[in-house]
Amino acid sequence: MTSERDERRLRAVRVRATAVAVLAVALALIAAGVGLVVGLRTELSGDVRDAARERASEVAQVIEAGRGVPALTVSAPDEEFLQVVAADGTVVAASENVAGRPAAARLEPGESATVDAPLLDDPFLVVAVGARDGDRELVVLDGRDSSRVAEATDTVTWLLLIGLPVLLVLAAAATWAGVGRALRRVARAEAAQRRFVSDASHELRSPVATVRQHAEVALAHPERADTGALAATVLDEAVRMQRLVDDLLLLARADESALLRGGLRPVDLDDLVLAEAARLRSASPGVRVDSTAVGAGRVNGDEEALRRLVRNLGENAALQARARVAFGLSDVGDGWVRLVVEDDGAGVPADERRRVFERFVRLDESRARGVGVGPGLGLGLGGAGLGLSIVAEVAVAHGGRVEVGVSEGLGGARFVVTLPAG
Repeated sequence: MTSERDERRLRAVRVRATAVAVLAVALALIAAGVGLVVGLRTELSGDVRDAARERASEVAQVIEAGRGVPALTVSAPDEEFLQVVAADGTVVAASENVAGRPAAARLEPGESATVDAPLLDDPFLVVAVGARDGDRELVVLDGRDSSRVAEATDTVTWLLLIGLPVLLVLAAAATWAGVGRALRRVARAEAAQRRFVSDASHELRSPVATVRQHAEVALAHPERADTGALAATVLDEAVRMQRLVDDLLLLARADESALLRGGLRPVDLDDLVLAEAARLRSASPGVRVDSTAVGAGRVNGDEEALRRLVRNLGENAALQARARVAFGLSDVGDGWVRLVVEDDGAGVPADERRRVFERFVRLDESRARGVGVGPGLGLGLGGAGLGLSIVAEVAVAHGGRVEVGVSEGLGGARFVVTLPAG
């Protein structure tokens, strides 16, 4: 659980991240919108200007050919006009819709300008093209209604003004939700890290306290100290501490994605399983260990990490078992190898089957019978509660998975590890 202070801090981070994201999106959208409007206006104005220049050039070519000034006609009198203007501004010829009107603009050949229309109240874009009729210098003016350019750009501008706030709201909502999910994961990871450190400290403190207690008693009452018993206690706690430190280092490597940093090598998993079965027979004389279902199985991976996976499952099964533990290994096809470890113990409750792979999780320790497999070896039940989490980490690092269910043959827990075949 995160503290109230952490909640406030994460909320402030969420607000700042959302504000920065919305500001960035707003600036980007505004720049894009301005660019779109300017580009659209330029493109549409260019189209109108090109059409006007082409029509004026046609008239100029007729004049240049020595055929005089032709009769000027337009197909859309409300949207276009033509004038031929002399150097002194006199209108030499004009289309019918502007007949008798003065020149729309005084422009040099090649120039263009937007002027008030001689026809309507709308602005017209006028283009000038030069022409020579004998000794006369003439200018052909073609005017096109440019109000549609303004209408089109105004429509796009209004759509942007309406759409941009909507997009900003959507961006803010998406950022708020996304950052919230990310921060929730960070808060959970931070809480898990704190819990991990706390649990690790507690587990390391316990054997140290035991050794210190026995040492203090031996120093206070040397005449009653049993050197052999003290040495045995110190050895047991040292082994327990060493195992815990090894487990913590392995989990740290897993957290840093460095579990397989040494590279993948072919590993005969059946050799590891048979070796663990033989070790358990020696360490647990009260438990029958069955390895008849172990077949050939090869995987690519880290041999030491896989050995730890097999040992943790074997020790966990021995701790839970009443009298029997069974190993199975087979190549199930489609590129997968399956390792099964079963026992005849009380099993794992259905509602605890996911949690049992978490770090420092212990179930009901009274169900762990402690059959003499060594100190500090309670892996999901009793002990430090790291064994099964290591199994899960190693399996995932090798591209596999681990599941727990009920053994149909023995009635206890059934752990199944599926790994890619080598």
